[in-house]
Order: sequence, then C-alpha cells, then structure tokens
Amino acid sequence: MTGADDASAPPETFEEFKNSFSYSTRTNLDAKFLAALDEVDAARFFEELIQEAVTVSDGTDERARAIAGFLHRWQERAYSKPGQFAYDDAPFIPLTSPLSERRVALVTSSGHFVDGDDPQPFGVEDMTQAEAIDRIQDFLKDAPVLSHIPPGTTGDQLRVRHGGYPIEGAEADHNVGLPIDHLEAWADDGTVGEYLGAYSFVGACSQVRLTKRTGPEWVEQFVAKRVEAVFLVPL
Repeated sequence: MTGADDASAPPETFEEFKNSFSYSTRTNLDAKFLAALDEVDAARFFEELIQEAVTVSDGTDERARAIAGFLHRWQERAYSKPGQFAYDDAPFIPLTSPLSERRVALVTSSGHFVDGDDPQPFGVEDMTQAEAIDRIQDFLKDAPVLSHIPPGTTGDQLRVRHGGYPIEGAEADHNVGLPIDHLEAWADDGTVGEYLGAYSFVGACSQVRLTKRTGPEWVEQFVAKRVEAVFLVPL
C-alpha cells in the first residue's frame, strides 16, 4: 500500500494504513476506530465489510446499484492487467446453423453438483464449504472434477462447494452461476434446439491440467454425447 492519494509515497504497512485514518494522512472520523484495533481485528473488519458490501449490492434499490457499480469498477481496475494465463488466440468454430437447431449444454466453474452425486474432492465425504476454503491450495494443484447436472434438475436438488468465492449468492439463487432455469426456458420456447444439461466444476484448480489434459477429455465426452454448442459461465 502507498500513502493516501499519492502514488509516489513510500509503501505502507497494514499497521500504518489502519492508523492513518486517525488524525493522520487519511483523517476520517468514520474510520478513526481502526487505530484502536489490532491487525487481526482490523483485517477481520475489512473482510466483513467487503462481505456486507457484496450482500447489499445484490439488492435492487438505487444505493445497492451504486455499491454494485463501485465494486465492479474496482474489479475492472484489478483485472485489467494481463493475467498469468493469457493466450493470444483461442479455438473458435462459428455455428453453421441457428441455435434453435442445435443441441446445447452449459459448462460452469461454479462448483455445483446434484445432491447425492458429490464429487468428494480428495476422497472427503460431505466436505463443508469451510473445509473447501481451508484446502484451496490443494484444489489449485489438483485436476478438476466435472459434475453432470441433468435436464430437469431443480434448485432444491443442487448443492454448491467452492473454496475460491463466497457461495452465499449461488446458494440463494443458483442461476447466478448455474443458469439452468434460463436454458430450460430457452429449450421450451425454441431458442435452442435441445438442452442436454449442465456440467460444473471447481474453477480453482490446476490450470495446466485443465488446458492440457482435463479440458480436452471433457470435449471428447461432449462430442460423444452429440453436444453441438456450449454456453460457458466462468466464475
């Protein structure tokens, strides 16, 4: 971190940052209390503040939209730089017929699975979300496991586990990461020819294995099931 509003200022420690709101470089009476917290509690405050902001941003009133816009702007700023896994090109095959004539599937990295068909990461039965968060480094080193979610699956049949993002929104409405209701509706009204179901995995996984081995193996599965187009929903 650097000093308040000064890109040329020397880097700050977290201790200096939290104390700067109390009659210092960032005088702000609303945040003055931070100086009275130790680093552990101050870190917990920011963690809970971010979670509260995310929760409020899911609302529909003007203030909620403003907070959502604020979070989005800073996400854009953070992710505007090239990432570790950036590619100059990607395979792209244009459709030769409309979607209304295509057999389609949904693929998402949301970590959803059908109740009773738990992928059991690392052989652990009924792994909790807290355990998934604690083992995120293990997930990042391992190959992802694909879970099939058949057509007709309802929200109450779904479970979600993912150590890489807070799942509260996905639990409240699975369509934020697994929009199967929309695909079902498109199949009913003819927007797509046939909906073959969804596939979900934990996106916090070994990217090398995903691109070099696991991903191509999945494509072979899709081809064998005559999937002709895929909707991708990255999280």
